[in-house]
Amino acid sequence: MGVVAVIPARGGSKGVPGKNLRRVAGRSLVARAVDAARAAPSIDRVFVSTDDAAIAREAREAGAEIIDRPAGIADDTASSEAAILNALTQLDFEPEVVAFIQATSPFIDPRDLEAAVCRVLDAREDVVFAATESHAFLWSLAAAGAVGTNHDHAVRQRRQDRDAQFQETGAFYVMRTSGFLASGHRFFGRVGIQEVDPSRALEIDTLRDLEVAALLAELFRESPDIDVDAVITDFDGVHTDDTVHVDSDGREFVTVSRSDGAGVAALRRAGIPVLILSRETNPVVAARARKLGVDVMHGVDDKATALAAWAANAGVPLDRLAYLGNDVNDLPAMSLVGWPVAVADANPAVLAAARFVLERRGGAGAVRELADVILRASSRAASPPFHAEHITGSEQSWQF
Repeated sequence: MGVVAVIPARGGSKGVPGKNLRRVAGRSLVARAVDAARAAPSIDRVFVSTDDAAIAREAREAGAEIIDRPAGIADDTASSEAAILNALTQLDFEPEVVAFIQATSPFIDPRDLEAAVCRVLDAREDVVFAATESHAFLWSLAAAGAVGTNHDHAVRQRRQDRDAQFQETGAFYVMRTSGFLASGHRFFGRVGIQEVDPSRALEIDTLRDLEVAALLAELFRESPDIDVDAVITDFDGVHTDDTVHVDSDGREFVTVSRSDGAGVAALRRAGIPVLILSRETNPVVAARARKLGVDVMHGVDDKATALAAWAANAGVPLDRLAYLGNDVNDLPAMSLVGWPVAVADANPAVLAAARFVLERRGGAGAVRELADVILRASSRAASPPFHAEHITGSEQSWQF
């Protein structure tokens, strides 16, 4: 193999416990690193070096191969170089190029990674690493006070008059394998810089960094290819706008979207089953499911357990499911599936946990939007008109 990626991901982080499994936009840090590596066309195989069974399971589900990392090089004093060297010794071949990728950088652009790999493959450089341009004035503290370290503080140059400097992002280091094995270090020979977007340069070291990452994730969201075998949706706040109308006899009515119904119908025609999973006990949930011709489980408090049981009975792996939710009671179920999705007006915690956030609000075509994204990925789409309808909770209830 010409190029392999190695992602060191130990389980014993102290600053942020369980850091490599923490989620940004519904995807764990280690899975996001695997995704970036697999999206770079020149990378042939992706390995995750870890001492942690949960990280190994997550990485394997994301498409990586696992290398067991010995305890002696898995504590907080071990170098990343030690993990890379160990990984290479466990392979039965020597790749031409190794890409060392850090899971703590959640916003790696695969195009940047691919460009760096090609520069090493083309022998332009021996090492290429990710960095951002900086014109910052740096200072250090001395006994006599602050001292300029990269500038003469007595001469205040304009930004355009100063030579650019570059700051490592820590995201990736692409190296010619033979040179790395000979030097034992990530920098050797001719070193090049792959400039990356500064807004993508966040590195996760603290809980605060995770909060910032959740906000930045909104900037980088694109309509993805959601390739799934089944779709699970909440009801209130997803099929409805989370409001209820009550008449003088106490009967409850909700408003739903015909557009959502058309989206569900299109999924069913494409052979993608749909389940409505709700805590709501009102028979309106079953009535709507019956009208749509889909499975329903309502009056359910433990959605995660119910979802897992339904998926097992249907023979669908959890990572092949999309779950569309809006509120905190959806979070346990969302954490189980490959594609946790949120409506546009979802609770902030749900927005943070979602791998994809829709543009439409609950009850206003959100289900249809998700259906269109899924069907577009499968080259199967339809576009009936948008309407609204009222349904009543007086219809007979049923549930699985």
